[in-house]
Amino acid sequence: MRKTNNTESMTPFERRASMVLACIFGLRMLGMFLILPVFAIYAKSLPGGDDHVLIGLALGIYGLTQAVLQLPFGMASDKFGRKPVIYFGLAIFAIGSFVAYSAHDIYWIIIGRSIQGAGAISAAITALLADLTREEHRTKAMAMIGTTIGMTFAVSMAVSPLVYMAIGVPGMFALTGVLSILAIFVVAKMIPDPQKSAFHSDAEVSTSKLSGVIKNAQLLRLDFGIFSLHAAQMAMFVVIPATLIASGHLPESQHWKIYVPVMILAFVLMVPLIIYGEKKGKLKNVFVTAIILLLISQLLFSFVLSSFWGTVFSLLLFFTAFNILEASLPSLVSKIAPATAKGTAMGVYNTSQSLGLFTGGAVGGVLASYGGHASVFLFGAALSVIWLLLAVTMKAPPAVRTKMYHLNQMDEAQARLLSDKLSALSGVYEAVVVGSEGVAYLKTSLTGFDEAGVLELAGIKA
Repeated sequence: MRKTNNTESMTPFERRASMVLACIFGLRMLGMFLILPVFAIYAKSLPGGDDHVLIGLALGIYGLTQAVLQLPFGMASDKFGRKPVIYFGLAIFAIGSFVAYSAHDIYWIIIGRSIQGAGAISAAITALLADLTREEHRTKAMAMIGTTIGMTFAVSMAVSPLVYMAIGVPGMFALTGVLSILAIFVVAKMIPDPQKSAFHSDAEVSTSKLSGVIKNAQLLRLDFGIFSLHAAQMAMFVVIPATLIASGHLPESQHWKIYVPVMILAFVLMVPLIIYGEKKGKLKNVFVTAIILLLISQLLFSFVLSSFWGTVFSLLLFFTAFNILEASLPSLVSKIAPATAKGTAMGVYNTSQSLGLFTGGAVGGVLASYGGHASVFLFGAALSVIWLLLAVTMKAPPAVRTKMYHLNQMDEAQARLLSDKLSALSGVYEAVVVGSEGVAYLKTSLTGFDEAGVLELAGIKA
C-alpha cells in the first residue's frame, strides 16, 4: 500500500488537462448564463415573445433536457469512450446554438435551447478528468471546474448587456455555437486519450448506489436546496430585466453598471463567511444564515419591485446568499455522502440543479403571466421557507477531510478486513477500501487522526 502524498503538486499534464476541461465545462454554462440578463427583453421583439410563459420555458428548457440526459451521457462514456461522447455532446450543443441563432420566433428558440441542453457532457467531462488525474488531486481538479463555473456566471452577468448591444441575442447564440465547435478541436489536440478508462467511485455515478443515495435524507435536503436555489435564480430573470428598465429607466445596455458592483460586493461578503464556516466547523450555521438571507431577498423583491434601489439592494442580498450556498452545497454533499458513493451523490445533486433551472423558468413564466411579477418571488420565498425548515433540522456535518491511499488490488474479503481495521483507528469517521480500484478512502477528523496507525496497518515506514 502506498501512501498518497497530499502535499505533492499536480503535474503540468494534470494541471493542463484540468484547466482545459474546466474551460469546456464553463463553455457549456456560458450558453445558459450569457442570455439570462437580457433574454426577457429581447424576446418581446419576437413573435410570441410577449408571453411570459414562453419566455420562462425558453430560459428553463435547457435544464430539462440536460437533467434527462447527463447521466446517460456519463454511462455512454464508459462504453464508447470519454472523448467521442464529449465530441458528440459539443456538436449537439453547437446545433442547438445555431438553431436558436436562426430562430424567427420564440418557439424555435425553445427548440434550440432544448437541443443545447441535450449536449449534456458534464458527466463525461468529469469521468475524463478522473481518468487523467490521480486520486489525491481530483478534488483540486473538480475545484477548478467549480471555480470556472462561478467565474463564468459572474462574467456573464457583467458582460451580457454589453455583448447584447454589440451582437444581440442571436449573436450570443452564434458565438456559443462557434466556441463549441472550436472546443471539439481543443479537446482533440490538447487532451490526450486516457491510457486507461476506469470507473471512479468518487467522480462517477454508480447505478447500484443510486437507491441508497436517493434514500439518504441528509443528501435529499441538499438536493432540494440546489433545486430551490436555481429555481429561484431562473424565475428571477423572467422579470428582473424589465423591472430594472421600468423602475430605474435604465436601458439594457447599462445594466452592467448594476450587475458588476453587485457581483463584486456579493463575492467580497461571501468569502469570509465560507472561510469561517470551513475553518471553524460552523458550515451549518453559515449555511442556514445564507438560506435566511435568500428568503429575505425573495420577500423584499416582492415588495420593492417598483423601487429601483430597493430592487438593486435585493439583488445584492440574493447574490450574496447565492454565492455562499453555491460554494457550500458541494462541500456538504462531499462531507455527508458515503465515501464510495460521492460520485453518485454529486450526479443526483447536479440533476436536481438542472431540474431547478427548468422548474424556475417554467413556473416563473406562468406566475408572471397570471399572478403578476411579485408572485414570482413569493414562489421563491415559499421554496426558501421549505428549505430553511429542512436545513435547520439537518444534522450538522462532521468537520472532516477526505484522505486517499493507493493499494494493490485485492479481493473483497481482504478489502473488507482492511476497512474494518482502518475504521477502528482514532479520528477515522469512515474507511472504505475498494479493492477493484486499488484505493482506500478515509474520512478523518481535522485533529486527532491516527495516521501513524494507518501506516502501521499498511506496513509503510513513516
